[in-house]
Amino acid sequence: MADVKKVVLAYSGGLDTSVILRWLLDTYKCEVIAFCADLGQGEELAPVEEKAKKVGASKIFIDDLREEFVRDFVFPMLRANAFYEGGYLLGTSIARPLIAKRQIEIARQENADAVSHGATGKGNDQVRFELTYYALQPNIQVIAPWRIWDMKSRTDLIAYSEARNIPIPVTKEKPYSTDRNLLHISYEGGILEDPWLEPYDDMFVLSVSPEQAPNTPEYVEIDFAAGNPVSVNG
Repeated sequence: MADVKKVVLAYSGGLDTSVILRWLLDTYKCEVIAFCADLGQGEELAPVEEKAKKVGASKIFIDDLREEFVRDFVFPMLRANAFYEGGYLLGTSIARPLIAKRQIEIARQENADAVSHGATGKGNDQVRFELTYYALQPNIQVIAPWRIWDMKSRTDLIAYSEARNIPIPVTKEKPYSTDRNLLHISYEGGILEDPWLEPYDDMFVLSVSPEQAPNTPEYVEIDFAAGNPVSVNG
């Protein structure tokens, strides 16, 4: 293992990053600073500080990046009509470079020698995080646990957390996770990995299931100026 004294972790309070926080402490015997970006998660942010400190974070930064997120990332994306591979909305991915940017700023402020993220080894988020890290600070050490530890699944992570009394927001019955911001909410993991299974009704947060929706349509008028949305229904 590399000699790491202080690491800034992109922390959400979810299953992956809760386990990663403790794993960093156990593996590197280093100081871990947790950073959570407020991108509009709402009530999900309330327990983040207490959870991070309980697991062992020396500090926790919760920074309000909502205005910068919308102004510099969401609106330009809307102006470009950007979709991933022509069909997938970029609700989660558009926020990653902003999170990584602020993470590097905190690493400099705190004299940290490493940063870490919870993106899986099979996902594109690791590229979004790490290209931003290296673009802004080429000599930073990057710790990507999913590429180097021996855990292979969410079941492994749940077992790890239960053995160490780590508070996590998922269970074996509901092993999926969510990613929420001002633009959207997405879900992954657990039963959702099987395309034959329908989502549970209690998963819906920003809306309701189609079966529970009103039968009468609602019309929404959005006005744009120079490509940016400026008003809703007048």
